[in-house]
Amino acid sequence: MKKTIVTKEGLKKLQDELNELKTVTRVKVGDDLKKARAFGDLSENSEYDEAKNEQAKVEGRILELEEILKNVEVVENTKTATIGFGSVVVVVDESKKTAQYTIVGAAEANFLENRISNESPIGAALFGKKAGDTVEFTTPSGVRALKIMSVSHE
Repeated sequence: MKKTIVTKEGLKKLQDELNELKTVTRVKVGDDLKKARAFGDLSENSEYDEAKNEQAKVEGRILELEEILKNVEVVENTKTATIGFGSVVVVVDESKKTAQYTIVGAAEANFLENRISNESPIGAALFGKKAGDTVEFTTPSGVRALKIMSVSHE
């Protein structure tokens, strides 16, 4: 089974999410199911169908998190000059646009928060590099390049 790589912060977030799902969300969905059943005929009860679908999503996510946590490998921030897990990287692209990314494992990745996976095209290109290096990676629209301006650690 493949190990899931996470930072200490990522492990805590996964554990907190699992706890929330088991102790709060699961109970709420169970209550929603009970209320929906009270409406009568289940064959034409959209509230019941919706509650069952939500229950399936919640239970699926619980199983997924439990599996992730069984096979988790927590990595420490190395605090070296090279980019690794937990590194905060400032880059500039060809159009002189600056971006900042934090390198994390796939389970923690959230592009909206600029937390990119070491397995993503950008993350893989940056991993192991240092400030001053230029990296290239392939996107659906072609090859792109980034210049690494700085590397720091959370």
